[in-house]
Parts: sequence; C-alpha cells; structure tokens
Amino acid sequence: MRQSRRMSLAEAAANVVIGYILAVATQIVVFPLFGIQIVLADDLAIGGIFALVSLLRGFMLRRVFERIR
Repeated sequence: MRQSRRMSLAEAAANVVIGYILAVATQIVVFPLFGIQIVLADDLAIGGIFALVSLLRGFMLRRVFERIR
C-alpha cells in the first residue's frame, strides 16, 4: 500500500514535533555543560530552525522511497 503525500507529511511532522521537544530539552541541559548560556527564547528558535530542516528532510526522503517502491 502506498503512502499519500498528506500521510508522508503527517508522519514527518509527528517525528519533528517529538524531535523538537527533545532537542530543546537537550539544549537546556547540554549547552551549560559547554559554557553556552542562552535564554529559553534562543533555545526555542534554534530548535525551530533545526525542526524545519528535519521536517523537510523527512518528507523528501519519504517521497523518494515511495517513488522507488
């Protein structure tokens, strides 16, 4: 059974939302260990940029593999 574009996007989005939450939480814990002190708004912005890149990557890869199949 093929996956529709909408379901590919939904799957990629769910993956990114969970990844975003984990990334921001990790940044809050790890950055201070390396002497990086930033405010929460910066953590959220950095996480958002990477989340957008991850969403696009996940969607594109899913579509490539659907095409190959």
